[in-house]
Amino acid sequence: MTSFDQWVQFYLTYFRPVIDILILTYILYKIYGIIEKTHAVQLLKGALLILVIYAVANALQLSMLLWLLNMLAPGLLVGVAIIFQPELRKIFLKLGQVRPFTYMQKNKHSHIDPVLTAAEVLSSQRRGMLVVFMRHTELNDIAETGTRVNAELSSSLLITIFGHDTPMHDGAVLVQDGKVIAAGCFLPLSEQQNIRKTFGTRHRAALGMSEQTDAVVLVVSEESGAISLAYDSKLYYDLPMDVLYSTLEAELDLKSETNSSKDERYEKNSVN
Repeated sequence: MTSFDQWVQFYLTYFRPVIDILILTYILYKIYGIIEKTHAVQLLKGALLILVIYAVANALQLSMLLWLLNMLAPGLLVGVAIIFQPELRKIFLKLGQVRPFTYMQKNKHSHIDPVLTAAEVLSSQRRGMLVVFMRHTELNDIAETGTRVNAELSSSLLITIFGHDTPMHDGAVLVQDGKVIAAGCFLPLSEQQNIRKTFGTRHRAALGMSEQTDAVVLVVSEESGAISLAYDSKLYYDLPMDVLYSTLEAELDLKSETNSSKDERYEKNSVN
């Protein structure tokens, strides 16, 4: 046997199974992360429970229960698709946003500083503000609901939009790569039921945007002046300026940070 044949045999016997397992593990990890972010864990638990019941019934040869499960299986699939349609839609939306390789853009601070400066000024004046930091997901449909601006981002521009009763101050501003793409945009409202009753349309829109896209949304409360962030289907309310800066820096640079550490860090601020 030649060395080439030995290498092929080694690849088929040892190397290929390892690659297979690693790729499968990565896919399952990503799917779990998507399910967790879309709050569809109950869907996964329900499916696992049915599988466990079916396995037990099959192992114990419970013919009546097996017959019932086989009869109900098509109806259960249709029922799950109907009941969990919003969650399934979010899962497929998130799947479309996953990119295995991400270009790490530098100089992100150029569009963090102006937004936070404007947020501080508007917070002190009790003026509302809603800014969407675009990441991977294209938001052309959202941009079309407002007015195309395509201007250099600056705190003065944001204060002009939100600090006065202009036609665009009630909507959201879309920001990408240091530019204001559009203003006065309408965002989808959150479908969650456990949102604070005191939250108005801006907070519900920020949370709704984070549920349907991978955007990071900054919102300033008109009533309290609190500055909050929404991303990954969660709203972190009334964050101090240093936490706002570090969070935006991490999220927009896509620095690796585990969900568990973020949840522990902002547990007292999260309202979901």
